[in-house]
Amino acid sequence: MPKQPTESTYCDREGLSVAVELVQFIEDKALPGTDITADQFWTGLSELVRDYTPRNRELLQKREDLQDKIDAWHIANRDKPHDPDAYKAFLEEIGYLVPEGEDFSIETRNVDPEIALVPGPQLVVPSTNARFVLNAANARWGSLYDCLYGTDAMGSLPPAGGFDDGRGARVVARSSVFLDEVFPLTSTSFDGAKSFSIVNGALIVDGSTLIQPEAFVGYTGDAAKPDSIVLRNNGLHVEMVFDSTKPIAKRSPSGLADIRLESAMSAIIDCEDSVACVDAEEKVLAYSNWLGLMRGDLSETFSKGGNTITRSLNPDREFLAPDGSPLSLKGRALLLVRNVGHLMTNPAIHDADGNEVFEGLMDAMVTTLISIHDLKKADGNRNSVQGSVYVVKPKMHGPEEVAFADDIFTHVENALGLPRHTVKLGVMDEERRTSVNLKECIRSSKNRVCFINTGFLDRTGDEIHTSMEAGPFSRKDFIKRKSWITAYENQNVDIGLECGLSGKAQIGKGMWAVPDRMAALLEQKIEHPRAGANCAWVPSPTAATLHVTHYHKVDVMAVQAELAKGGRRAYVDALLDIPLAAYRKWTPSQINREVENNAQGILGYVVRWIDQGVGCSKVPDINDVGLMEDRATCRISAQHIANWLHHGIVSESETMEIMKQMAQVVDRQNAGDPAYLPMAPGYDGYAFKAACDLVFQGREQPSGYTEPVLHKRRLELKAQR
Repeated sequence: MPKQPTESTYCDREGLSVAVELVQFIEDKALPGTDITADQFWTGLSELVRDYTPRNRELLQKREDLQDKIDAWHIANRDKPHDPDAYKAFLEEIGYLVPEGEDFSIETRNVDPEIALVPGPQLVVPSTNARFVLNAANARWGSLYDCLYGTDAMGSLPPAGGFDDGRGARVVARSSVFLDEVFPLTSTSFDGAKSFSIVNGALIVDGSTLIQPEAFVGYTGDAAKPDSIVLRNNGLHVEMVFDSTKPIAKRSPSGLADIRLESAMSAIIDCEDSVACVDAEEKVLAYSNWLGLMRGDLSETFSKGGNTITRSLNPDREFLAPDGSPLSLKGRALLLVRNVGHLMTNPAIHDADGNEVFEGLMDAMVTTLISIHDLKKADGNRNSVQGSVYVVKPKMHGPEEVAFADDIFTHVENALGLPRHTVKLGVMDEERRTSVNLKECIRSSKNRVCFINTGFLDRTGDEIHTSMEAGPFSRKDFIKRKSWITAYENQNVDIGLECGLSGKAQIGKGMWAVPDRMAALLEQKIEHPRAGANCAWVPSPTAATLHVTHYHKVDVMAVQAELAKGGRRAYVDALLDIPLAAYRKWTPSQINREVENNAQGILGYVVRWIDQGVGCSKVPDINDVGLMEDRATCRISAQHIANWLHHGIVSESETMEIMKQMAQVVDRQNAGDPAYLPMAPGYDGYAFKAACDLVFQGREQPSGYTEPVLHKRRLELKAQR
């Protein structure tokens, strides 16, 4: 069970009982260098908890009250044909749908170019894994040669053994096509080019020049024979590196050894969906890595291939501009931090009444404090050159909850002596009450909003829970084909543009969930920039480097300008189209297969979450295909089974038998992991119990969220160790 405050494990700080390890982290590590005193910090946090806890509880109670009314409406109308007009009028009557106000434009100021002006990929990584965090920050630049050679991006995986000359030739040819498409020359091709030089500030390639000469922005080495050349397109930089000693350079007459792309323009350091932080120990780990990033001194030592490697943050990159003057380009992705939502509490701190404090309040105060280390830098390797802090806030339901987040950060800024609106807010459009009220949600934080995005998985999990009593939902593959998905994706972009986000904030799209399938990513994910999204999530630095080629081919800012002329393509009515099963005469094998797929995904994710504290990882699906899984994917699967159980599509006994069968599958898939604890044959471990709780108690979970169950079971496990 959670630790209760005792004299030995907790300290009193301004009326709060704070875990010793968190006190030590704040006072010994986070505060020094910020000019914030311990009294100032703890007083600010204590007042935040005192003043904002009642409002937090009221907002959560409103969620429950609205859900009860929606459940009752569906039950009362279950035997009638669905009346969309009556349903919409009902949602307006109970305050679920709020009136849409007059047009406006956001007033966010001091936003960095990676957010406002330069579209590109965005990474999301767990804050608790220092190695992943460093990889994400350093993914600002990536090797196109490495990504083409080492993945299936060209249609096949590389052969075993050493460097393959034939594959190297294919990499060079494929890369030359990219250069010719993005940076065309007047009378020749990059393929087979022999000489590169800078003459009077212009790039000369075998006597030819760039059709757009301004695309040449920098170089290193001798102008007559550069070591590298930097080109720019759609705000994104491309570096051609020459080194005749490299094996692959033999495929190029000029000795071209690599093409390095500016790749992950931004990265979200996640304290929420992709981590398992249930107590002070785990929160301190997450906060420590954010501190290392903001100070710039984070490093990690690990073994790889028999070698010991120490990884740290890359410095900014130095070049010469065409006229010979210095040119500095950022060496790291712009970093945002994702706080938790409004729901969860954490035993790291207890209030004056002995209650766990809301984790979102703690995150707001601590992550902003830590960010002051970056704000105080006058020059050098800074995260935000504009003096802003970027906080992504998930799982908010409607405008009131966004306004609440806005007010929280106003308090935090006042407590820490920061200028108003230093903290910029990313509003995740992933709950239905936010989707259908998106314009008013943006208005509620119009001076802070720096990011909106769509999240199909959480949005679907919320859809199922919200409409649980409406009837059985379609199978998951069919839910993706329903009209509300397209409406949801389109409206997010259209309202974002309508509210003036273009040139001021990010409009994002969701994750590429299959990290090993890069050929498919290259084929499909170009649809995100084509849809007007100036950022989209990718699961790895490799995926970022390949996905960024799409932003060279698509001028997203031009797409947004064109879309803005056309107005909205979707309206609330389409978003309220509940994806129920139109045809319910499924065969027993179809039902079993669907439940098996859901159960295997839940178990594969939960067993790592509970037993190993891994909040996000590549988990084999039922077909042994590795998929990125986090609490959002778990939520939809758990709510889907809960819905089918509730409507009698499958029985509890059948579901339990499937859970046990899938536990055996997951055990087999993890047989090579020495840290793995098998669930079969006992089926009595905390992980298996948690997975069953998510399914059999799914209807009772607040908004269908997985966190209460996962936190409870992991705390129970940790208490036994």
